[in-house]
Amino acid sequence: MTAQYFAPVASPQHPRSTFADRHIGPSPDDQARMLAAIGYSGAEALLDDAVPAAIRTGRPLALPPALSETAALDRLRELAAANTVLPTMIGLGYHGTITPGVILRNVLENPGWYTAYTPYQPEISQGRLEALLNFQTVVSDLTGLPVANASMLDEGTAAAEAMTLAHRASKRKDPGTFLVDADALPQTIEVIRTRAVPLGIEVVTADLDGDLPEGDFFGVLMQYPGASGAVRDLEPVSAQAHERGAQVVVAADLLALTLLRPPGESGADIVVGSAQRFGVPYGFGGPHAGYLAVREGLQRQLPGRLVGVSVDVDGAPAYRLALQTREQHIRREKATSNICTAQVLLAVMAAMYAVYHGPEGLAAIAQRVHRRAAEVAAGLRDGGIEVVHASFFDTVLARVPGRAAEIVGAARERGVNLRPVDADHVGIACDETTLPEHVAAVLAAFGAGGAESGELPEGFPAALRRESPYLTHPVFHAHRSETAMLRYLRRLQDKDIALDRSMIPLGSCTMKLNATSEMEPITWPEFANIHPFAPLEQARGYLELIGELEDRLAEITGYDRVSLQPNAGSQGELAGLLAIRGYHRARGEGHRNICLIPSSAHGTNAASAVMAGMKVVVVTCDEGGNIDVDDLHAKIAQHGAALSAIMVTYPSTHGVFEESISDVCAAVHEAGGQVYVDGANLNALVGLARPGEFGSDVSHLNLHKTFCIPHGGGGPGVGPIGVREHLAPFLPNHPLRGEAGPADSGVGPISAAPWGSAGILPISWAYIAMMGPDGLRAATESAIIGANYLAARLDPYYPILYTGRNGRVAHECIADLRRITKETGITAEDVAKRLIDYGFHAPTLSFPVAGTLMIEPTESEDLAELDRFCDAMIEIRREIERVADGSYDRDDNPLKHAPHTAASLIGEDWKHPYTREQAGYPLPALREGKYWPPVRRIDQAHGDRNLVCSCPPPEAYED
Repeated sequence: MTAQYFAPVASPQHPRSTFADRHIGPSPDDQARMLAAIGYSGAEALLDDAVPAAIRTGRPLALPPALSETAALDRLRELAAANTVLPTMIGLGYHGTITPGVILRNVLENPGWYTAYTPYQPEISQGRLEALLNFQTVVSDLTGLPVANASMLDEGTAAAEAMTLAHRASKRKDPGTFLVDADALPQTIEVIRTRAVPLGIEVVTADLDGDLPEGDFFGVLMQYPGASGAVRDLEPVSAQAHERGAQVVVAADLLALTLLRPPGESGADIVVGSAQRFGVPYGFGGPHAGYLAVREGLQRQLPGRLVGVSVDVDGAPAYRLALQTREQHIRREKATSNICTAQVLLAVMAAMYAVYHGPEGLAAIAQRVHRRAAEVAAGLRDGGIEVVHASFFDTVLARVPGRAAEIVGAARERGVNLRPVDADHVGIACDETTLPEHVAAVLAAFGAGGAESGELPEGFPAALRRESPYLTHPVFHAHRSETAMLRYLRRLQDKDIALDRSMIPLGSCTMKLNATSEMEPITWPEFANIHPFAPLEQARGYLELIGELEDRLAEITGYDRVSLQPNAGSQGELAGLLAIRGYHRARGEGHRNICLIPSSAHGTNAASAVMAGMKVVVVTCDEGGNIDVDDLHAKIAQHGAALSAIMVTYPSTHGVFEESISDVCAAVHEAGGQVYVDGANLNALVGLARPGEFGSDVSHLNLHKTFCIPHGGGGPGVGPIGVREHLAPFLPNHPLRGEAGPADSGVGPISAAPWGSAGILPISWAYIAMMGPDGLRAATESAIIGANYLAARLDPYYPILYTGRNGRVAHECIADLRRITKETGITAEDVAKRLIDYGFHAPTLSFPVAGTLMIEPTESEDLAELDRFCDAMIEIRREIERVADGSYDRDDNPLKHAPHTAASLIGEDWKHPYTREQAGYPLPALREGKYWPPVRRIDQAHGDRNLVCSCPPPEAYED
């Protein structure tokens, strides 16, 4: 039949009375019109054609009925009230901080920042890229190293990445040994161990307050200041390490580096840490931006994302992600890291904290923090209490033989949390929020009086005082007033396209509504201001929320147990594969190390398998994009005795429900392997199918995709794993929180914090609670309807590459431009850049197939927006036809020169054969609310040849 398409009409008979009604974009009438346009009388008929009966669940979701937004917020207030917020002086890498209101309201609470996507399309990401370049500059300046990335997931994973980077830099063939400071943060040590074990690296801890121990090692990690608070000169150990051919890694506190000599001046090759205390709340452990900086010569081995400066076609400076071949989803089984995301929103907050305070303000905060610690130390000494370290920055270690628990309890009675190090020692960490009354309460708990007033000696030697300048760039001096800061943030925001401006039709990334009611609770003090190692009785609300969310995710996925610790999808993949590895080893089958991965899989699957110590074997796909079952059986026959797992994305990255999934699972199980189903596309399954029921053993879930945690410009994310019961003993655990996982049999911590990025879990809890079982299923239906509607509308203009049974797709579709490119020279990238002129972020470009666009509408986009996108794509196809028939020059046309800035249109030297109006206003509707990109197409190769990774001087922007 011939498809018909309709403009949306008002639907007064369908008021938006529930949260699910408001979350789902198309009204029932609109969905009926969409279904009719693709040839169906109802949603069930489409689902029957699109979703294989073999995977459909036999029971509805057993979840509580949907709550209204008011009721959900009331329940969250009850949970928040069950938490107890006390002044916390525990330290261990987490510190109280004050988020400036202008940053809280205009970044963290602003959808213009939190709904943005990873800046893969740099022309419409200049604002967030500038903010990230600021972050890199802060890190580079404070650490004393020339190149920093933006950013890492947390300090623990940054240290683990530094270990593998050091190994690569050593050029060793054998796994070797990594030496770790015994005074490093305990969670960092254990995250390093977790990552080292499958790679065969031996981790040795030692007291590094003196000479290095005997032995051969490729790298050394030191903590600066130490977990105990000790500040030591890094230079002697660094010199010894370099003499023995080892790389030096330093885990450093950024605020301390405003006063202390930077590690880069003391021989560090790599510096890692967290930017949390730069205005990012505790959040019970996260999300927080980690960082990693390197010396000259290591930048091209740097994991994660690196923002650099290039030029656009007019020669104007422009920001973009540099060295993009390092992205691990491109490198697949050759990856040296599985990092595929960052903590962009939190890195932006930390960068803006530095912009707002400037170097003088940061130094003043650091000096105030240090003075509080000096007051504590002096008061303890005056009271006859031994202070273990004479040199410290913000943390004082007191020796109280046999009295640690008593003193910690006494401090808690006075309203302050301290750290019980062991039976004989108590740690007291000061921070930006520490007040004189907190110091007095601490000293009273020890039975000591206050120190005598007056000048206190500096708590570290003059030789370690920082002399070098930092944050000298004008951006850190230009925005002192709140008015100036507000306008700076707005100026950057206006340069970008985020979800608050238009749909972001990215396949595989599910850029759906992040509702305000979901976002609101994360800034409540009862959720934001809980230290991850505070006494658990002070986090009862968090524990109840975590338990409820784990149970509900288990019900949705059909698994028995869920761990929320992994703080990104890539970390969830690693955790799931380590669980499989632990299971095989517990059964005496540790030789099983082959991981089968279809060629259609996301590249992080292969990267994670490598990080888990497995060998990747690729299974081919047939012409329909499905797993080639014959090749699968051949690979199983070849590797069966060593088969550990298969990693399958379902629905596939090709956007189809593969019919053979149950057979694939059965074949792998029969050979003794485990089935890992990548949950990236769970948005097409919720309420319809459960991976744990149709044959999977483990999945990671992307809470930042299916469950509404916003992408934040490329992070935060949460990647929990669900497992069947036999894998539950091998979930992540944590050295400081036995309650966070199976204490004896767990694989170790995947993230630094016990429950990962707990501070944003209220978002997903609220989404599930407000949607309820029926709303969740309806969202899945709407996503599938929307994808098939887009496929039907676009297929006459851009062939849809893969379809499943009955010619239907799942929740995304792939538009194939390869023939168009061959015939006209217009590439998928040209279409992506031209979409900017129409006010849209591009779909996913050239993934999973080069020369294509992968498009996902999500359930949140209404029919008007879906049609606006289709109209833009169809009009672009007409422009391509003008190239094909010679009306447009093959090299000088609106697509090849897209995007067009306002400046390029008003210049006097317009020499193109198409008009300015055709360039800037290709559709009449664009005359209202036109988005103008700040730069034209960016030269990626130039930026990679001329790597600039920190704020360029203002002179660089002179014409």
